Amino acid sequence: MRFFAPFFIAVLLIPSASFSTPGDVLNQINLTMHHPTGIAWDGKSIWVADRKTDMFYRIDAASGATSDSIASPGYFPAGLAWDGKLLWSTDPTDAKIYATDVSSGKTVVAFDSPAAGPMGIAWQGNALWVCDNSEKKISKIDPTDGTTIISFKAPATDPRSIVFGGGYLWCSDRIKDQIYGMDPASGTVVIILDAPGRFSWGLAWKDGRLLNADYQDNAIYEIVAKDGVPFKTYDSRRATVDFTNEATTSGTGEVSSLDINCAIPVNRPNQKLLKPIAYSPAPTRFTKDRWGQGIAVFHFENLESPRWLEVSMKVELETSAIRYFIYPENVGSEIPADVKKMYLADEIKYDITNPYIRDIVKKVVGNETNLYWKARKLFQYLIANMEYQLAGGWNTAPTVLERGNGSCSEYSFSYISLCRAAGVPARYVGSLVVRGDDASYDDVFHRWCEIYLPGYGWIPVDANAGDRDMPADQSAAFGGIGNRFLVTTEGGGSSEYLDWNYNAQSTSVTTGKCRVKVESIAEWEPLE
Repeated sequence: MRFFAPFFIAVLLIPSASFSTPGDVLNQINLTMHHPTGIAWDGKSIWVADRKTDMFYRIDAASGATSDSIASPGYFPAGLAWDGKLLWSTDPTDAKIYATDVSSGKTVVAFDSPAAGPMGIAWQGNALWVCDNSEKKISKIDPTDGTTIISFKAPATDPRSIVFGGGYLWCSDRIKDQIYGMDPASGTVVIILDAPGRFSWGLAWKDGRLLNADYQDNAIYEIVAKDGVPFKTYDSRRATVDFTNEATTSGTGEVSSLDINCAIPVNRPNQKLLKPIAYSPAPTRFTKDRWGQGIAVFHFENLESPRWLEVSMKVELETSAIRYFIYPENVGSEIPADVKKMYLADEIKYDITNPYIRDIVKKVVGNETNLYWKARKLFQYLIANMEYQLAGGWNTAPTVLERGNGSCSEYSFSYISLCRAAGVPARYVGSLVVRGDDASYDDVFHRWCEIYLPGYGWIPVDANAGDRDMPADQSAAFGGIGNRFLVTTEGGGSSEYLDWNYNAQSTSVTTGKCRVKVESIAEWEPLE
């Protein structure tokens, strides 16, 4: 039985910028209903499920007016999907899946969900997708009887809705307040968007855009899913970082010469130096290594023991989190010649011709030709087969991978080795890190990788940070980093001034019984 419910809805049109960023809100429909859950687009209208009234409402996308309503077959309508003829819905309390003929209001299909808590539902071609909130998984099922075809882990712990569009599965998560674009073949999270509201629920796909119903805001947002902006920066912090290297000599001999070489940070997409770097004392000279990394050289001669000295590099900066929106189908195949020459070459710690490395690449990459998927498959392999452990020293990639554990540097060396062996240019960056409080010190530091993807440039990949359980947390480290870092170093391998180190490196020449110890530390202070 059908009846009309007189809901009045306001449509807000939000002007879009010339270059929109994925996740930007273009339009907003404010709902007078207070419990919107699933939504669906039937090609002309938006269908909205309301949990409190147990109803489906048809809404005109242009005017926002409610034109029709149908009683839900379940007592907790949570997900909606349109297959071209029927309106599919889920009821997580009864673990049921239904299909309703909107012309008659009759339920024509009903079967048990393959999992206990079906929340969102989506239609793709001739199959259904269901995201299950209780079991935290996503399943592709047969629409005739619910037989599971494939399933994989949900991106995060509270999946609410799902839709297929633009070649991707999109899933909203309430706890993370994010929307994830997933590869439907593997469940790999490719794109991460911030949800516009405070309780992200229903998803629909409309003319190349996402529609997102928000349960708390009582609104539907029209969101950019794909556009020309390759990344966004956010969550900025301003700080002063004082990076000091303290040298202490001991013994009865003499230090003939001591060089302390400090990597010079530069502006990056998410890093801005606010004023010239202050050095104390003044560097003896400035130079660059073979990777183009700027180096401040502090040179000392004829130091008698015992002796203490310090060199300082003070930086005022604004550092931001960054997230890239990388669509694999948009990644090119033409790598610039200079990038190939430098960042596909072998180095002693990579050993890319080692049979162990070659066998991994062959097994993991196979016949894949897309550079994104090569790099992503190797990333997933690495985090599945490594665990963080300070084992001491920096071993070669084959040794680390066979051992199955390592430091952030060893994660980086291993990932670079695998990528270069697969034809993906890769390098590392090194940084000084905020440790906890805004005012803190760092004497551990951190290193991660960057890969070169034609059409996007150098992309951050932190396999160590991505070694997490949930797919969304893994994906956040592939194309994104936080705002806790001052990147000092860009390197492809051994450096004539930094060796395999980053941030700083010291060398000394001594006579007699003499010891030289250099300690490095970074002090962070927030800028008001």
